[in-house]
Parts: sequence; C-alpha cells; structure tokens
Amino acid sequence: MVDYNPKTWWKLIFMFHKSDTFRMLIPAMAGVALYTAFIAYLENDVFHAHFKTTTVVHSLVGFILSLLLVFRTNTAYDRWWEGRKIWGSFVNNSRNFALKLNALLSSESDKKEFRILIANYVLASKEHLRGHVHVEHLEETQNYKREDFGKMKHFPNQIMKIIYLKINELKLNGVLTDEQVLFLNPELMSFTDNIGACERIKNTPIPYSYSLFLKKVIFLYIFTMPIGFVLDFGYWAVLIVTLVFYAFAGLEVIAEEVENPFGVDANDLPLDRITKTIRENLIEILG
Repeated sequence: MVDYNPKTWWKLIFMFHKSDTFRMLIPAMAGVALYTAFIAYLENDVFHAHFKTTTVVHSLVGFILSLLLVFRTNTAYDRWWEGRKIWGSFVNNSRNFALKLNALLSSESDKKEFRILIANYVLASKEHLRGHVHVEHLEETQNYKREDFGKMKHFPNQIMKIIYLKINELKLNGVLTDEQVLFLNPELMSFTDNIGACERIKNTPIPYSYSLFLKKVIFLYIFTMPIGFVLDFGYWAVLIVTLVFYAFAGLEVIAEEVENPFGVDANDLPLDRITKTIRENLIEILG
C-alpha cells in the first residue's frame, strides 16, 4: 500500500507511480488516439463527410455508463473496506486473546508458545490469501516444528488446530478451568471467522456477466465516439476521445485492483505492516 499525503494536490497530480492508471493505460490510450486520428482523416480529408452527429446519443449513453461505473467502483471499494475491517478484527482479537492468556497463565514457556502460535496464524493467514504460505517464514516453538504447521493444505486451519489442542491440554492438566476456556473461546472463534470472511471476498469476484457487459459497453462507446465527434471538433476529437477513454477505463482498472485487497499491489491492504504490528503487540503482552 502506498503511503501519501492526500492534501498535496500538485504532487499527486504530477506523480506517476508504477501502479498509476495513466501509466497502465498509456498503450491503450495511444491506440485510441491513433484510431480517432484515422477516423478524423477519413471523414475530413478523404470523404469530406457531412451527416448528423451522434454527440447527443453519446451524452445519454455516457450518463448511463457513468452510473454503472459508480456502482462498480463502490462495490469494489466496499470489498476493500470490508477486508480492512476484518484485518482490524485480527489486530483486536489477537490483542484480547494475548491479554487474557497473560492473565490466566503463569508459565512463561506457555505464554511464549502461544505468542509464537498466534503470530504464525496471522502470518499464515496473510500468505494463504496471497496464494502460497512459505513455511520457512513461520517460527518454531518448543513443541512444534515448521513441518507440523503444514500437515494440512489450509495452513491457518492447521495452526489453529494446534492452538485448540494446546488449550485442551492446559485444561486437562488443570491449568485452565472450564469457565476460563469459555472465556477464551470468542477470540478463538473470531480468528477462523475472519479468515473465512477474507476467503469469501477473495474467491467471490464481481459476477462475470456484469464485468463482461461493462467492458463491452466501454469498448463500443469509445470506438463509436469518434464517428460523430470528429465532425464537430475535427482533430481535437483525438484529445477528447482519449481523455474520455482514460476516465472510463481508469475507473474500471482501479475497481479491478481494489476488489481483491489482499495482494501486493499499491492499492491493496498493508497486510505486511498489520502482521508486523500484531507480532510486536504479542511480544509486548506475552514477552
């Protein structure tokens, strides 16, 4: 995720980050400009065309297309913001769980093991959402080695299974009572609920037909636009059509990027920073 000051207008206007939509769309914008220039040459210099323009029709269609794009970007942002709230829940629940464990446990070795297991769970959840968990990034405990964390395809489930087994072991040994286990249960459940909610966002993209329809409408709108605009604006239509294409296509590109917020793109959630924050909090609380 890119850190920036939203109040620096001029800096943001003239900044061209590697993920900036302008840079990403330069090849397509160049193609649209050449296509519009070709249409302008044919109509003005070859055929000397004179017919009623379609600018009014394009204005009406453009209004409808704008509404569709607003819905598209709002839906994508809702997914991004829901992902941020879920990872905020990861932070809060890991703190609450660690604070409860710190109050209930007297053994420093047990505290350390839970600290490592919780941090491993959050790290595995982050990498699981990105497609691949690197076992070498996980920290070993006194009782569990790295290979123990990968016995299931779903790494977070395997680590949470170990945490539950550890809680049950402490209960059987009389370290924790039944009431204390129930006291810890909400945070334990919340971890699995959170990863499930993230998987729902990741594995359920915008419906295919909706995305397909929107792209087709943008394509037809842009590639029929020069036919009428060239008669009214001449070669200035090259600039106008290219800017309109940048506005519409740029919104679609942004929506595509933010609808899956768990990757490593510039506009994705800062999961690395959040994971580091959770680990630092765990160390402060549990030692």
